[in-house]
Amino acid sequence: MILLWGLLEDRPMLDVKKALARLGHPPTFLDQRKTIHASIQLSVDSQIEGTIKTNGRTIDLHAVKAFYLRPYDSRQLYDVQQAGRDSPLWNQAIMVDDMLTSWADITDALVINRPSAMAINSSKPYQAMVIRSLGFEVPDTLITTEPEAVLEFWERHERVVYKSISGVRSIVSQLTPDHKNRLQDVVWCPTQFQEYVPGTDYRVHVVGDEAFSCRIVSNADDYRYASQHGSSVQIQACDLPAEVVDLCIATSKKMGLSVSGIDLKQTPEGKWYCFEVNPSPGFTYFQNLTDKKIDEAIAHMLINGPD
Repeated sequence: MILLWGLLEDRPMLDVKKALARLGHPPTFLDQRKTIHASIQLSVDSQIEGTIKTNGRTIDLHAVKAFYLRPYDSRQLYDVQQAGRDSPLWNQAIMVDDMLTSWADITDALVINRPSAMAINSSKPYQAMVIRSLGFEVPDTLITTEPEAVLEFWERHERVVYKSISGVRSIVSQLTPDHKNRLQDVVWCPTQFQEYVPGTDYRVHVVGDEAFSCRIVSNADDYRYASQHGSSVQIQACDLPAEVVDLCIATSKKMGLSVSGIDLKQTPEGKWYCFEVNPSPGFTYFQNLTDKKIDEAIAHMLINGPD
């Protein structure tokens, strides 16, 4: 059995589900809105066994050979929010999330990706240390609550961007003279500042031993939000040097990730910087613009199951 857990409004989840069906392996899908009402039993002994009873069916977890999960925080679902904090449904939703993510970390099935491996993305500074240790360049970085330290860092590098430290998505922005009046705000929140790295952006999606590369052409500080700032963006399929591709695959494996989205930049001098390894990439945006079959690669991995 191939088990999926998430929401079908989430395009990567929907596309993987469709790819599995096209390949003749329709999965069992756990709709997160319904799973919050599920009854789950889990037994961990010489074998890991358990059942999920949801929506009038019983799923034997021991029969699952592959699991693809992209759940949202169940506390953010409409029904749970309406029920209110500490309501029976609120507590049930937390329990279901905890049980399924715990099982995902200990099951013998193939899991894309195990929650413990994805946790590295919760601390961008720690992830950057791991990325550097594996061979990529990373930007010079400052994390501080001191405005004076920001000014000194800014003067040293001349061009600086700032972003969130956590795994929560944030818009990468470049410091401008207008920010000098707002630097005092960092005393309330540790903020990450990095030297601006000139060059060309690339996104590499790693699926096992495969890599799907594309070039991003944009003049925006953060190409993901280019249209919101009146900038254009073009995504082009491309081939990268073999040593860069091999390093991307090795980095993903070293982090325990079967699937990842890796953000790179090549400087005019030819250096390769890695900014982030996303453990749950929204690959459909890139797939739709480059005709890369990332969903099918993930589907094949799920069909093949654990090694």
